[in-house]
Amino acid sequence: MTRLFRNGFTRPATPEAPPPAHHVALEGVAKQALETGRTRLVIATALFAAVFAAVGLRLVDVSVLSGASEPRLAETPRANASPSGRAEIIDRNGLLLATSLATPSLYADPQAVLDPAEAARKLATVLPDLSEPELIAKLATDRRFVWVKRNLTPRQKYEVNRLGIPGFYFQREERRFYPQGSAAAHVLGYTDVDGRGIAGIEKSFDEVLRSGGQPVQLSLDVRLQQIVRDSLLESIEEFKAIGAAGLVMDVRSGEVLAMVSLPDYDPNQPGGITEEQQFNRATLGVYEMGSTFKLFNHAMALDSGKVRMGGGYDASQPIRIARFTINDYHGKNRWLSVPEILIHSSNIGSAKMALEVGAAGQRAFMEKIGMLARQPIEIPEAGLPLAPSPWRDINVMTISFGHGLSVSPLHLVSGVSALVNGGMLHPATLLRREPGAAVQGSRVIAERTSLQMRKLMRLVVEEGSGRNADAKGYLVGGKTGTAEKLNGRGYNRKARISSFVGAYPINDPRYVVLAMIDEPVGNKRTFGYATGGWVAAPVVNRIVARMAPMYGIPPIDENAPEIRRDLVVDIAPRDPSQNGSKRLASY
Repeated sequence: MTRLFRNGFTRPATPEAPPPAHHVALEGVAKQALETGRTRLVIATALFAAVFAAVGLRLVDVSVLSGASEPRLAETPRANASPSGRAEIIDRNGLLLATSLATPSLYADPQAVLDPAEAARKLATVLPDLSEPELIAKLATDRRFVWVKRNLTPRQKYEVNRLGIPGFYFQREERRFYPQGSAAAHVLGYTDVDGRGIAGIEKSFDEVLRSGGQPVQLSLDVRLQQIVRDSLLESIEEFKAIGAAGLVMDVRSGEVLAMVSLPDYDPNQPGGITEEQQFNRATLGVYEMGSTFKLFNHAMALDSGKVRMGGGYDASQPIRIARFTINDYHGKNRWLSVPEILIHSSNIGSAKMALEVGAAGQRAFMEKIGMLARQPIEIPEAGLPLAPSPWRDINVMTISFGHGLSVSPLHLVSGVSALVNGGMLHPATLLRREPGAAVQGSRVIAERTSLQMRKLMRLVVEEGSGRNADAKGYLVGGKTGTAEKLNGRGYNRKARISSFVGAYPINDPRYVVLAMIDEPVGNKRTFGYATGGWVAAPVVNRIVARMAPMYGIPPIDENAPEIRRDLVVDIAPRDPSQNGSKRLASY
């Protein structure tokens, strides 16, 4: 058959291929290749099936069979932290005081560790605080999970990884970090390794902080906190004291702007904290506060109406009652007016004033001003005052000059704030109040009595034992205190609590400042004295001088006529026949 093309040429046709057969038999090399492929496919399928079977069996073992016997990471005790982590703590100006940082923690599967002794030896070279014997004991168990070290640094993690030891792994955790170090240790407290609050705000607000919500804002000003701490440390060093406490309170709101207790600690290193460092002298410790209590005695007596500013008492002779004798320290040995009793810190005059009010009246006043109950502060370290029972006349007299009733420094600051702010007692707080918010309070003395107390406190600094607290231009008023510490059933004459509590500007008070030094030792500069006037008053002076400009309080002319007019007090002693204590006739 030929095919005719358009151009006229012809070409023989290609023979048609026969139809394909239904089965083609392969022989030789082709057959061998096909059989080899089939064999490989069967082997690969069997291997994949074996792997999946092994994985499936392991999953069943992990989730069902071994759940009760193998302590796994998910089953270890952990804080109930939220996905967002533990909330931050900030100061009143928003400065960070506490936060949480992601850190790696090292754990091991002892069953996967080939040589526990060798592993422990290598780890100790990069983690020197580990105990090799303890780690070997951990790794020699039949458990499947043990902690090796929590909260490593990035460098430590890198060094551990470089060792390449099988059986060791990392788990992401959080570590609490305190950027200000020791500055606010006793207020903040700290957390344990699992992120649970152990002390301070961290403990009181543990649930709130663990919820991971908004930061907890404190009333503290970390700038002022550092000023108070530095000033106290300077005094401790100079007078070789064993400790100190300092407080600054806003008298209008009860906000604590600074709270320091020394010795303190670094909450970033909780493992090395001693009991002495952890003890909060500002809120937990209760002490007989000495002559600072004469402020309460004068306020009580004047507010009762039974004692007048123009009155006075005979302080020429000691008071003897039973086996006790009440003397004056460097007494004037004469008749003293009511202002002079405070200026010269007369124990005899204070005792006679207190007896005018009596035991029932004194106890009621101390209860009203908060001296008989724990302070309502937002940390768990709050001390309970030690009060006499029964409350007898001898207690009335000794409490009038700061012996026989033990309170915390926070009690003292809170009470003095009420004496100078117009007579309102506001609950102390470590939480920042919103500006303009209503502040809860109760009246404890009349406004007139508060004005009288401000005048008397200024006189103590101008003419009495508080001269060293006089920060020029800022009108500080206050009272010194020196009390021997209790030692068993008596007093240790060589161990004192020296303090000064002051308010400023005393013509319109805004802040109360307290400095308390524990067991100071007199030196050449102080002529061997270790009293509140020599030791604690200068601390308050330094704090006020640095704090006032920071808070926008300008210095004023202390001798300006309007200032002198507001603070003038007639301190001249009056005719003894006008006043006196008849009750002492029986002693």
